[in-house]
Amino acid sequence: MKRTTILLAEDHEMVREGLRKILGLEGDFEVIGEAKDGREAVQLAKKLAPAVLVMDLAMPLLNGWEAARRVLESKPAVRVLILSAHGEPVYVRRAVEAGVAGFVLKQNSLRDLCAAIRTVAAGASFFVPELSSRHGRNGCFSGSHGVNGARAKLELSAREREVLQLIAEGNANKQTAAELGIAIKTVEKHRGRIMEKLGIHETAGLTRYAIGAGIVENEDPSLVWRQV
Repeated sequence: MKRTTILLAEDHEMVREGLRKILGLEGDFEVIGEAKDGREAVQLAKKLAPAVLVMDLAMPLLNGWEAARRVLESKPAVRVLILSAHGEPVYVRRAVEAGVAGFVLKQNSLRDLCAAIRTVAAGASFFVPELSSRHGRNGCFSGSHGVNGARAKLELSAREREVLQLIAEGNANKQTAAELGIAIKTVEKHRGRIMEKLGIHETAGLTRYAIGAGIVENEDPSLVWRQV
């Protein structure tokens, strides 16, 4: 039997190890790699070309949406399946926009996750029923609430979104420069352009915007609607 190759991208080591062991018990699955942040997920997906990339959204350095977009640009055959603790519309819509094949909540059962992996590996889409019923049929998340307003404002380049995420995660310019391998002055220029484009001129405002736009995940998703 041909086994479905899986790459796991999850920043919590205990969760990642648990997923690897559990999925390894399924005879038709093979976990071929693990990533602890979004940037590593992109690198490993390019190198290993798994059938399915199971990825959290709240990934350090590069969030799940941006990582999914980059993976699919270079390896369009990879099927990206989001496994997240939050199913708020702002998160699900951004995942759909990034081109993911499915979305499962961490509150769902192992049976749901396995079904999702098999479904997306077969070329179909899989969104757990509570997401489809909450946001629209078959993952077609319509309506103007939440992320659409943010998307209308968001005119940032991929690099600017990356810088914005690092700012929102609490990194100073020096730290951001080190993470991205660019000069501090380049970070400052990106930061200035971000502020100019968004009309936001303080770090707290940039952080609130990043949360509301789904660039970083909020620990309390109920706050998102007050920040969009």
